[in-house]
Amino acid sequence: MFAGVLLLVDGVLGVLKGISGIATDDVFARINHYVFKFDLTAWGWIHLILGVILLIVGFGILKGAGWARGAGVVLAAVNLIANFLWLPYAPITALISIAIDAVVIWALCTDRQGAVI
Repeated sequence: MFAGVLLLVDGVLGVLKGISGIATDDVFARINHYVFKFDLTAWGWIHLILGVILLIVGFGILKGAGWARGAGVVLAAVNLIANFLWLPYAPITALISIAIDAVVIWALCTDRQGAVI
Protein backbone atom coordinates (compact mmCIF):
# COMPACT_ATOMS: atom_id res chain seq x y z
CA MET A 1 0.00 0.00 0.00
CA PHE A 2 2.88 2.35 0.86
CA ALA A 3 4.48 2.03 -2.59
CA GLY A 4 1.14 2.47 -4.36
CA VAL A 5 0.33 5.65 -2.48
CA LEU A 6 3.83 7.04 -3.05
CA LEU A 7 3.55 6.29 -6.77
CA LEU A 8 0.25 8.17 -6.84
CA VAL A 9 1.89 11.15 -5.09
CA ASP A 10 4.86 10.99 -7.46
CA GLY A 11 2.49 10.78 -10.43
CA VAL A 12 0.61 13.89 -9.28
CA LEU A 13 3.91 15.74 -8.82
CA GLY A 14 4.97 14.64 -12.31
CA VAL A 15 1.71 15.86 -13.83
CA LEU A 16 2.07 19.21 -12.07
CA LYS A 17 5.69 19.57 -13.21
CA GLY A 18 4.60 18.64 -16.72
CA ILE A 19 1.77 21.14 -16.84
CA SER A 20 3.99 23.94 -15.54
CA GLY A 21 6.70 23.07 -18.07
CA ILE A 22 4.24 22.99 -20.96
CA ALA A 23 2.26 26.07 -19.91
CA THR A 24 5.10 28.53 -19.81
CA ASP A 25 8.84 28.56 -20.05
CA ASP A 26 9.05 31.42 -17.53
CA VAL A 27 8.42 29.19 -14.49
CA PHE A 28 11.81 27.49 -14.49
CA ALA A 29 15.33 28.89 -14.56
CA ARG A 30 17.21 29.28 -17.81
CA ILE A 31 20.13 26.87 -18.04
CA ASN A 32 23.12 27.51 -20.31
CA HIS A 33 25.69 24.89 -21.33
CA TYR A 34 23.91 21.86 -19.85
CA VAL A 35 24.59 18.51 -21.52
CA PHE A 36 21.00 17.25 -21.17
CA LYS A 37 19.37 20.54 -22.11
CA PHE A 38 15.99 20.13 -23.80
CA ASP A 39 13.37 22.72 -24.47
CA LEU A 40 11.31 23.22 -21.29
CA THR A 41 8.19 22.27 -23.20
CA ALA A 42 9.81 18.92 -24.07
CA TRP A 43 10.68 18.38 -20.40
CA GLY A 44 7.09 19.25 -19.55
CA TRP A 45 5.75 16.58 -21.89
CA ILE A 46 8.22 14.03 -20.52
CA HIS A 47 7.11 14.69 -16.94
CA LEU A 48 3.43 14.79 -17.87
CA ILE A 49 3.55 11.43 -19.64
CA LEU A 50 5.61 9.82 -16.86
CA GLY A 51 3.23 11.26 -14.26
CA VAL A 52 0.15 9.82 -15.93
CA ILE A 53 1.80 6.41 -16.31
CA LEU A 54 2.90 6.50 -12.65
CA LEU A 55 -0.69 7.24 -11.62
CA ILE A 56 -1.93 4.22 -13.59
CA VAL A 57 0.74 1.95 -12.10
CA GLY A 58 0.03 3.30 -8.60
CA PHE A 59 -3.63 2.35 -8.94
CA GLY A 60 -2.55 -1.05 -10.28
CA ILE A 61 -0.37 -1.64 -7.22
CA LEU A 62 -3.22 -0.70 -4.89
CA LYS A 63 -5.48 -3.15 -6.74
CA GLY A 64 -2.85 -5.89 -6.43
CA ALA A 65 -2.27 -6.34 -10.17
CA GLY A 66 0.63 -8.67 -10.92
CA TRP A 67 2.05 -6.50 -13.68
CA ALA A 68 2.12 -3.41 -11.49
CA ARG A 69 4.97 -4.44 -9.17
CA GLY A 70 7.54 -4.90 -11.95
CA ALA A 71 6.23 -1.93 -13.88
CA GLY A 72 6.40 0.18 -10.72
CA VAL A 73 10.07 -0.64 -10.15
CA VAL A 74 10.98 0.08 -13.77
CA LEU A 75 8.95 3.29 -14.01
CA ALA A 76 10.19 4.57 -10.65
CA ALA A 77 13.76 4.01 -11.89
CA VAL A 78 13.01 5.82 -15.18
CA ASN A 79 11.36 8.67 -13.27
CA LEU A 80 14.34 8.84 -10.89
CA ILE A 81 16.70 9.24 -13.85
CA ALA A 82 14.44 11.83 -15.50
CA ASN A 83 14.32 13.84 -12.28
CA PHE A 84 18.09 13.61 -11.91
CA LEU A 85 18.44 15.11 -15.39
CA TRP A 86 15.78 17.71 -14.46
CA LEU A 87 17.73 18.70 -11.31
CA PRO A 88 19.22 22.01 -12.59
CA TYR A 89 15.79 23.32 -13.61
CA ALA A 90 13.94 22.70 -10.32
CA PRO A 91 16.24 21.29 -7.66
CA ILE A 92 13.78 21.07 -4.74
CA THR A 93 10.99 19.25 -6.57
CA ALA A 94 13.49 17.04 -8.38
CA LEU A 95 15.12 15.99 -5.09
CA ILE A 96 11.72 15.26 -3.55
CA SER A 97 10.77 13.09 -6.53
CA ILE A 98 14.15 11.31 -6.47
CA ALA A 99 13.67 10.47 -2.79
CA ILE A 100 10.11 9.22 -3.41
CA ASP A 101 11.26 7.07 -6.31
CA ALA A 102 14.07 5.52 -4.26
CA VAL A 103 11.65 4.63 -1.45
CA VAL A 104 9.14 3.21 -3.96
CA ILE A 105 11.81 0.97 -5.49
CA TRP A 106 12.80 -0.21 -2.03
CA ALA A 107 9.20 -0.83 -0.97
CA LEU A 108 8.30 -2.74 -4.14
CA CYS A 109 11.40 -4.93 -3.96
CA THR A 110 10.91 -5.89 -0.30
CA ASP A 111 7.14 -6.18 0.21
CA ARG A 112 5.35 -9.48 -0.44
CA GLN A 113 1.67 -8.64 0.15
CA GLY A 114 -1.25 -8.95 -2.25
CA ALA A 115 -4.13 -6.61 -3.00
CA VAL A 116 -4.80 -3.64 -0.75
CA ILE A 117 -8.15 -2.44 -2.07
